[in-house]
Amino acid sequence: MEQWPIYKLLDDRKNLIEEIDEYTFQRVLKLHSDDLDDVIAKTAYMERIRMKEEPWKVDPPQDHAFWRKISKKLFGKPDEILSEEEKKAKEEDLLRRIIHRYSEEIVGTFRIPTFQFARKFLTVLFNRLLNTAAGRNMKRIFGTKYKVYERLLTKGEVEKLRTLMTKGTVVMVPTHSSNLDSMLIGYALDTIVGVPSFSYGAGLNLYNTGYTAYFMNRLGAYRVDRRKKNAIYLETLKAMSNLSIQRGTNSLFFPGGTRSRSGALEDKLKMGLLGTVVEAQRTNYQKGKNEKIFIVPLILSYHFVLEAKYLIEQHLSYIGKEHYVRSKDEFYSLRKILKFGWTFFSQPSEITLSFGKPLDVMGNFVDDDGNSYDRFGKLVRLEEYFQSGGQVTEDLQREQEYTIMLAERLVERYHKENIVLTSHVVAYAAFNILKRLHPHLDLFGLLRLPPDEFVFPMDTMLDIVNQTKNLLISMNKERKIKLSNQIYFDAEDLLKDGVRNLGVYHIDKPLDYEDGNLMSQDFKLLFFYHNRLDNYKLNKKFNWSPIVEKTQIETVATA
Repeated sequence: MEQWPIYKLLDDRKNLIEEIDEYTFQRVLKLHSDDLDDVIAKTAYMERIRMKEEPWKVDPPQDHAFWRKISKKLFGKPDEILSEEEKKAKEEDLLRRIIHRYSEEIVGTFRIPTFQFARKFLTVLFNRLLNTAAGRNMKRIFGTKYKVYERLLTKGEVEKLRTLMTKGTVVMVPTHSSNLDSMLIGYALDTIVGVPSFSYGAGLNLYNTGYTAYFMNRLGAYRVDRRKKNAIYLETLKAMSNLSIQRGTNSLFFPGGTRSRSGALEDKLKMGLLGTVVEAQRTNYQKGKNEKIFIVPLILSYHFVLEAKYLIEQHLSYIGKEHYVRSKDEFYSLRKILKFGWTFFSQPSEITLSFGKPLDVMGNFVDDDGNSYDRFGKLVRLEEYFQSGGQVTEDLQREQEYTIMLAERLVERYHKENIVLTSHVVAYAAFNILKRLHPHLDLFGLLRLPPDEFVFPMDTMLDIVNQTKNLLISMNKERKIKLSNQIYFDAEDLLKDGVRNLGVYHIDKPLDYEDGNLMSQDFKLLFFYHNRLDNYKLNKKFNWSPIVEKTQIETVATA
């Protein structure tokens, strides 16, 4: 482990922080040389608002005192008169103080004993949960009949990932559904894929609980505080990502920025951290280093999401404004995670991790040797993208365009490498039937319908499930999507499998059988799981007649 890039990076934490401080200082000066005082003033103001409106236990000590001193020194005494040189020196001193405070907060540590303990603890915990829940027999608590990898399925370009980690630096860019994502990805990479630990960004909210904070602080994570939107903090965060990648540290971050509130696959990505990958590749070439950076999309697929109810309420609150009230997010607690683990292992359900085709920073596919090929299969020299007049040059505007291209390419790969589960199919079919049978209602009107008064007609449901299945199989043949093995079940078995998986965790079931009828106890949850396939627009190809006409008449008669 002493040879792992993450260990070498954080073993040199003091020098890394100094490098981040200087890099960020020069970057902010370059971008804000004419309005530095305004940038500092705005930062202090935004921080005071954060401390007042969203205080967290994990916030740095003496936060109020620090920002009070910054504001006081920035504006000075009423009768203080400074020359331009003195004013500039004071602003630069304040900038350095702020940057250093942020870099100390962001950069974590990597402790080998803690990592080894976490590895053993999670393996034992997962296996014991699995054997106890599955066997319901105390003799199996310490048994090895059931293995975690049977439920945590890794698919796709795993061998190529292992190979490329010996050729260059790998940046993993997963989709983001749950606070469990980081733990599951880290566990899978370590124990199933078998590669060294990655540097990864973890939301500061995960540090609010003692046990979680203890491990996160020592497992190589760097802290990301999404409450902080000011320019100085964002540049410091990007410097951490950029410099660690330049040092050859394999990194992981969620380019969507946060968990998908709607349940849909990401279709828009944040440019900040993604842009640091492009800049790091250019800087490597400028330094005469030919080591390439490889981008690996990773798509997580859950049958049920721990925080689904909270997330969809957040989404509806955002798009519906006054229609919904934001609820509290409590799903990073150890109790919630253990409850989820027990539920997951007690059912024949699985989570899939689909490792997509590796790309270079321009979105070109790469082979096992790291060579880049464009969409037409032509070999390309990556360094030429960064050259001007035969020399590698810095051009931030050009690199911004490259970042946009990379983001679009990743979104495309997310949708093509996505593995569809039966729960996604039945939720998508059911919610589209609900919409079709109430054409006069908008989304919020549908969600206000009383679920206990609506029965999904079985013949309609089976037909739309079968149509969805056939459309997905056609897309799979065209390599536009991936499917779990259960998608090939006949429509009736596919429906049963999807309904069973959707009903595993939630108290109010998105879909369930009641007295032989198929019903929903929560249309919002049904909408959430339906959204996983919504971007594919499969419903535009559904053949609704004559089944819908018959069903509409039956629905009206029942009402």
